[in-house]
Amino acid sequence: MTGTEPSPTATGRREARRLARRKAILAVAAESFFQNGYAGTTMSDIAATLGGSKGTLWSYFPSKEELFAAVLIEATTTYRAELSRILDPRDDVGTSLRHFCVSFLRKVTSPTAVALHRLVVSEGARFPEVATIFFENAPRGTRGLLADYLRGAMASGQLRVADPEVAAHALIALSLSGCHQQIVWGVIGEVTDEMIEKDAAFALDFFLRAYGPTPTAG
Repeated sequence: MTGTEPSPTATGRREARRLARRKAILAVAAESFFQNGYAGTTMSDIAATLGGSKGTLWSYFPSKEELFAAVLIEATTTYRAELSRILDPRDDVGTSLRHFCVSFLRKVTSPTAVALHRLVVSEGARFPEVATIFFENAPRGTRGLLADYLRGAMASGQLRVADPEVAAHALIALSLSGCHQQIVWGVIGEVTDEMIEKDAAFALDFFLRAYGPTPTAG
């Protein structure tokens, strides 16, 4: 190592500061997007709130679209890891899918998820990139994880063989048909555990009646 090369310790500290700065940017951006909408959020305002220059902000995120995508990725990465643990092929399919429905409903009826849903609906027509970024990083990712699990359950005979993508779409749509619609539309102010359990039971019962394993002859 020459005298001009940074030490591993210095490099580690610099990377830690950069990661901390990135998380701070995402926290401020998420609050601005949810409170002010996509159109009402500007890179200048975010930089001012952070107390730095736009140049510094742009060195992390070159555009508002990339910043919005990063906010979504930050919000969904941890949840996808949780879903991967829930959808364990070693468990009974009914148990795993019930846990999925409950976890999914708790996620999508949380205040943050509801605010994000309303943001995308209200601004998606004017800013198609918002709807595209949201769809790619949230609904499509969740449906893909569920479809992969269902594909394995169909292959092992725990479910009737069918198109796993369509089956995943069906289970998600059934799960969203109750308290989620009510809270998104503002019919109710909050969702209770009892509502979630009831909607999850309904969705799973309906789904298993359609996709349960085909009885063997005899």
